[in-house]
Amino acid sequence: MIFDWGFLLRWTETRAEVLKQHPVDLTFFFVPQVVQALRFDDLGYIAQFIFETTKVLQLFCHQIIWNMKANCYKDDAAEIMNPLKPTLDWMADMVVDSLSGDARAFYNRKFGFFNKVTSIPGKLKPFIKKSKPEKKARPSKIILGFDLTFVDIGVYLPSNSEGSAINIDKKSGQPLQSHPKAPFMATFKVRKERIIIDSDPKSLLNGALKKHEEYDIWQQAIFKVGDDCQQDVLALQIIAMFKNIFTSIRLTLYLLPYRVTATAIGCGVIDVVPNAISRDKMGRATVNDLLNFFISKYRGEETVASQCAHLNFIQSMAACFVACYILQIKDRHNGNIMIDGEGHIIHIDFGVKFEPSSFKLTHEMVVLIGGRYSQGYELFQHPMLISTAQLMLGTGFPSFKGKLTIKHLKDQFALGLNERQAAEWMMGIVHNAHENVRSTAYDEF
Repeated sequence: MIFDWGFLLRWTETRAEVLKQHPVDLTFFFVPQVVQALRFDDLGYIAQFIFETTKVLQLFCHQIIWNMKANCYKDDAAEIMNPLKPTLDWMADMVVDSLSGDARAFYNRKFGFFNKVTSIPGKLKPFIKKSKPEKKARPSKIILGFDLTFVDIGVYLPSNSEGSAINIDKKSGQPLQSHPKAPFMATFKVRKERIIIDSDPKSLLNGALKKHEEYDIWQQAIFKVGDDCQQDVLALQIIAMFKNIFTSIRLTLYLLPYRVTATAIGCGVIDVVPNAISRDKMGRATVNDLLNFFISKYRGEETVASQCAHLNFIQSMAACFVACYILQIKDRHNGNIMIDGEGHIIHIDFGVKFEPSSFKLTHEMVVLIGGRYSQGYELFQHPMLISTAQLMLGTGFPSFKGKLTIKHLKDQFALGLNERQAAEWMMGIVHNAHENVRSTAYDEF
């Protein structure tokens, strides 16, 4: 058999051309997959695409560099080198060396700012085993030594590029308790811009229908050092796809794919879910169960606010169930299940397993829903989800075990069933998850 190298050349070139035709937002979304595509880029078309794009899009440049740095080793301690490391080092050096003028100055400010912030968890780590008074006092001193003097230069948080960080709440800095690697959470003042539509009829004559307005918000972020965030990135990518699928087939289900950016080996930045509380913290606040929490928060069971919150809980619960089952997300416990101010349930802190596991569906959740769960869902556009995961096989993630991983993922969709069988099958999964011993055992500790 004679292999057609001309076909391979044209096929690889076509892939790079397809990337160029996609909107910038979509290219940003698939940065991890673009980096992994370098594994198969013997002809250099993907590298050329990256290099050309980084010259015209500075934010894409930063995201690509962070992701390449995060993939140089297969372990958090940077001891097991990724075979792709020489390519990634060469590519990152070439991109940085090509920067000049304002672009180089922006890069230096941005990465200098980020390196300064990520140095804080390392300073906090020695105090993890200290007494509570020492734990509380030391973070305050460390954060007081950190100052943001960047006001007009556009420095942004890696996980959120829509605004510029202009200040930090020096009283907000705190290490997250009970975690051996001292992730650090801080609150930043972020300046954003919005478009105001002028509804005054006189504006129609003047042609001044829109104007830009700056506004400030406080935004929390978690900085991790020594803890790989890349599996979270992949899980949230696929959850974002689920959200788009639900929207495209007009299912009023709710998912919140918050943002996580892996920035180096074992380092990352995580957006904090706003206006939300974990089920674990509810327990510490002597909240007996979810139903009582909803009754107290929304002033009864029959109020409009309470009814809306219950509906939000059910719709988000259904979406989370499907996403968690397909991805087989593990380690679900009360510390990583959140309830936001509108009643949505939101899962955080993902480890994608792609192996037999069980969704967390406790008695109190079933009671809050009303005693019965909704119908199963089978209408999924599975090929795109599987392809996204397939590109990540070479990363060495602990949860990825070769082609068998992709087979398990495909099997989760039960593609051989008709709609009725799929609904019955999903209801069986729900029944199995209800009060599952493995999913509730975590909360006993």
